[in-house]
Amino acid sequence: MFYHKEILDRIKEIMVRNKHTVAVAESVTSGHLQAAFSTATDASLFFQGGITAYNLGQKCRQLAIEPIHALECDCVSAAIAQQMAKSVTELFLSDYGIGITGYATPIPEKNVQKLFAHVSIVHKGKKLLSKKITPGKEKAFDAQVNFTNQVLDAFERVLRRK
Repeated sequence: MFYHKEILDRIKEIMVRNKHTVAVAESVTSGHLQAAFSTATDASLFFQGGITAYNLGQKCRQLAIEPIHALECDCVSAAIAQQMAKSVTELFLSDYGIGITGYATPIPEKNVQKLFAHVSIVHKGKKLLSKKITPGKEKAFDAQVNFTNQVLDAFERVLRRK
């Protein structure tokens, strides 16, 4: 399996016990977070759904990303990830929101050589986590799966602190 099943099981237990829900807004992971959550046992008890907004236009339109900042940073920043997380909680009426944006392949013309992503987790509009992660993998698919598993791990840690 691509995704850390044991972490998903622990997330599910915490979420169901507390009657909380989560939704995700992703770009760099291209739906992997949604796929991962959907594989959890009884996912419908806590996973509201998600949106994959892959370009600047859709991030601005669907997730209320501020367009001037988005243009300045190619839609990849901690602020963008946080707004994605906040907006997805509103779209899906969820308690928690996860936003992730970044690069899964180098883009030399944009001077992106090293792969990274910004991830943010919010609870009822309040930021609980904002961090930059690196995949340690070079191929796009492997980087996306690695980012996904890092986010799942970070989400579980956030839930355990609450």
